[in-house]
Amino acid sequence: MPQEAWTPKRERQYEHIKTNLERRGRAEGTAERIAAATVNQTRTAKGETKEAKPPSERARARRDMSAAGRKGANARKTRSRG
Repeated sequence: MPQEAWTPKRERQYEHIKTNLERRGRAEGTAERIAAATVNQTRTAKGETKEAKPPSERARARRDMSAAGRKGANARKTRSRG
């Protein structure tokens, strides 16, 4: 599923995300879809897409990506307390 527009770094990112999702029990098709969406969202946030995105869309993608990181950090904190 890696796209031609992706750099080798983004292809590695895609494979890493897909592998981890499959390890956690996601179906292969679902893992591919989530991994591709994540890579594309990262590319948008970093300004790597071919088409120029409006600043508001890039900012929204950055917020979404940082929020996803915080959710993971909060989940780890919650598990260690209980």
